Amino acid sequence: MNRRPVVAGQFYPASSAQLRAMIEQLVDDNVAREDVIGLVSPHAGYVYSGLVAGAVMSRIKFKNTFIIMGPNHTGMGKPLSIMTQGTWETPLGEVEIDSELGQKILATSSYLQEDSSAHQHEHSIEVQLPFLQYFRNDIKIVPIVLASSTGDIYKEVGKDIARAVKDLNGEVVIMASSDMTHYEPQESALSKDTRAIEAMLDLNEYELLKRVDELAISMCGYAPVVSLISAVKELGATGAELVKYQTSGDISGDYSSVVGYAGIIVTKKEMSPLVKLAKKTVETYVREGKAPKPGQLTPEMKQKAGVFVSIHKFGELRGCIGTFESSESNVAEETIINAISSATRDPRFPPVSPDELKDLSYNVDVLTTPEPVESQDQLDSRKYGVIVESGIRRGLLLPDLEGVDSVDYQIDICRQKAGLAHDEPIKLYRFEVKRYK
Repeated sequence: MNRRPVVAGQFYPASSAQLRAMIEQLVDDNVAREDVIGLVSPHAGYVYSGLVAGAVMSRIKFKNTFIIMGPNHTGMGKPLSIMTQGTWETPLGEVEIDSELGQKILATSSYLQEDSSAHQHEHSIEVQLPFLQYFRNDIKIVPIVLASSTGDIYKEVGKDIARAVKDLNGEVVIMASSDMTHYEPQESALSKDTRAIEAMLDLNEYELLKRVDELAISMCGYAPVVSLISAVKELGATGAELVKYQTSGDISGDYSSVVGYAGIIVTKKEMSPLVKLAKKTVETYVREGKAPKPGQLTPEMKQKAGVFVSIHKFGELRGCIGTFESSESNVAEETIINAISSATRDPRFPPVSPDELKDLSYNVDVLTTPEPVESQDQLDSRKYGVIVESGIRRGLLLPDLEGVDSVDYQIDICRQKAGLAHDEPIKLYRFEVKRYK
């Protein structure tokens, strides 16, 4: 059967041209893409949740098939339903169901049932498809709708999905479609969503279920997320990252009653030794007031170079301080010094507190030696960082930063950091970075 769109013209434009143009404004075609095995993406109208969905979709390397699990808002059909045949239609074209994988999941699972009626008027899967089609028009999907059941069953569904994926050894991304807290004041929504996101980033489905229950978190897709976590752990997940969080109030300006949206990716990648060192440094210093020893040095730690340590909390910058020329004996020592400074001495933020540590993520940028350039034509905002210099005043900006998409903007920011007027003569330097995550 062909499942036709039911929220086109409501949640997103019904015109293919308008839809593509809207998505183009919501995604970042230049961001580095990662090999993910799972993700969480919201499913509200694009006006409200599109920036979060676009941010998370922009971060993934696309694979052949997406298993998309969504909640059942309508109450129709079987409680745990899968479609294994047919196509789904959006204004951007048709998406084929991966019948082989769908049937394998159905045969493996003791709980899922073949049922198309649960999907006919459910929007949680449909709204994901145009984003996927924007990046790649030949993907396949396996749609699964989960209604009220128990946490143990949701976890078993996830394990069954993982077993089927392993058996077929396919290129698959597993997706959970969910919005977060519904229709509460901004402060309340943020508080509750923070606790739920903590459990999701820890890949702890037990804790997520507990917090949803105890805190009365009105997260509509907690069941798909529980199944997602269960599945990705079976498939070897090593970590999760919050790409972006915001609420409807951030768009409308009305914070009295908001809905929260979170975009999360799940990967198998190991944390780099430099990032592990930065994380250990901040945690040790914040808790004990002392810096750790670097331990055994990897090759990248032994060199001398400038280092910047960036700290993020729920996808938002929490601190960033560094040195553009080496001041310590090696990159390891440089990382320790700058990790402490980023956590405690960034003038834009208060010092990191112990209760924040579990919510933080880290990047470490190792810089090449700055080289002078004669003109802006030798710069590239994605490839090169910039140093602006006039006398003893200097301003520096790292490359490939969100929202900084031109050399002119790079230089303007550097001028502001250095306290330089727009028309003051300057010297320009460029450098490259190797970014460790």
